[in-house]
Amino acid sequence: MPGMRGSTPVLALALLVGVLIADVPAGVQSIGVCYGINGNNLPPPSDVVQFYKSLGITSMRVYSVQLQALDALRGSGISVILGTTNNDVAVLASSLSSAAAWVQANVKPYYRAAVDVRYISVGNELASDTAQGILAAMRNLNDGLAAEGLGGAGAGIKVSTAVRLDVIANSFPPSAAVFAQPYMGDVARLLAATGAPLLANVYPYIAYRNSPRDIQLNYATFQPGATAVRDAGNGHVYTNLFDAMVDAMYAALEKAGAPGVRVVVSETGWPSAGGFAATPENARAYNQGMIDHVARGTPNRPGPIEAYVFAMFNENMKPGDETERNFGLFYPNKSPVYPMKFK
Repeated sequence: MPGMRGSTPVLALALLVGVLIADVPAGVQSIGVCYGINGNNLPPPSDVVQFYKSLGITSMRVYSVQLQALDALRGSGISVILGTTNNDVAVLASSLSSAAAWVQANVKPYYRAAVDVRYISVGNELASDTAQGILAAMRNLNDGLAAEGLGGAGAGIKVSTAVRLDVIANSFPPSAAVFAQPYMGDVARLLAATGAPLLANVYPYIAYRNSPRDIQLNYATFQPGATAVRDAGNGHVYTNLFDAMVDAMYAALEKAGAPGVRVVVSETGWPSAGGFAATPENARAYNQGMIDHVARGTPNRPGPIEAYVFAMFNENMKPGDETERNFGLFYPNKSPVYPMKFK
């Protein structure tokens, strides 16, 4: 809430630490937070990394090669989803040598210096007309990592791409979902061959905002009182929209011949201001509910879900409508946007 701007730093830290570790079994790393830099008032990267550590956050997603952040992550114990920009994709797709040079410049020196790069995301929410570029860039990066001993079909850094839920058609009921474009089948099979997950940006907020007459707010925000939905295709009962969206992605992967590919929720969140249903109360309800829920998994895939909250800070220069600038858990001064309860 806006009134939290003046809260004491100790209380702020305690509140969020409790939330981030609640209901997550020991040894299971399932919650991360996205770190965006579209702001002119954000803390320096070295402070951000220390802030993550002070909160016990052990996973981070960045959307481009941020050299200062990578330097600060050395030996931090924080694992990273490292993104290429969407503009990088054409270059990475053009040749193996281009991808190898990118790996040598942006991955190898940091990985060797104890920066835990877990995944490389080839772009973020790329349009379908770039499909061939996505596949070629993924293949070239896989080969470039393997040549340096940093990846491949076995252990090491995994290459994926981050997609929106609109890459699937027939998303309701979840069991009916299929990929809307043939290229996603090729992506799924490449992920299966390399042992990489599919990165999915999952936003019940957007679905609710677009269809408030069809979707209950409580169903979208993990709140009690929502009408459960039964999927006649698989017999599962869904009590929240997040699970239905994730299981729709799994159904599409299965139909594409890649049932073993894991879904990592690479972004999810709810804005606290700037648009319809964007309030601190709804944002807190969704993020609290999601964090408490992911240790249990979905009806079709029980077990911990690896998920990344979007985002760490409100970003005052992020393009798009006003909600885009209000997804943060924190203001740039590190005070919480809203309180988060913990057990």
